[in-house]
Amino acid sequence: MVPDGAAAAPGAPEREEPAWPWKDAPIWTLVQRVHQLQAERAQAFRRLDEAHRRYVRSGPHHDFASYRSAVHEVTQAFAAASREVLALEAELAGPRAQPRLAGHVRSLQQLEQTRLTTVALLQLAGSPELSGQEDAGQTQRLKMKVIKTMEAISEVLQDLKFEADSAE
Repeated sequence: MVPDGAAAAPGAPEREEPAWPWKDAPIWTLVQRVHQLQAERAQAFRRLDEAHRRYVRSGPHHDFASYRSAVHEVTQAFAAASREVLALEAELAGPRAQPRLAGHVRSLQQLEQTRLTTVALLQLAGSPELSGQEDAGQTQRLKMKVIKTMEAISEVLQDLKFEADSAE
């Protein structure tokens, strides 16, 4: 095995990529994995929300370091989930020739990006540094956008499940 960044010795076999666990899995298994990744994302959003609540309550000398650490961990979780969702989408679009399923997964990915961006804006608006400057109307609009986005995510997940049932 060659360490990352090191050159293989002349005549040594190339390092093989680990096998992707979903390569030969049935379509339904791929769709179930998308649902599992969505559950992981939901858990990450709960951790992000709780970290923000702790940060806001930690005053008057707010514990930004803990909040930043939690945001970093959640960001890593989101990135890992996104990479796998994109790989699942590619598998459905390419080798599995399931463009409708791939389209649902792509929509899901876009909605999750919207949700994450909106939640970040909402947390920024509620940060202690901006205390007293928040626009109640803007905050309410952001909250409604999160709710509408979550509803759209639920609909896409239902459509994905329905399409997967009819694809197999």
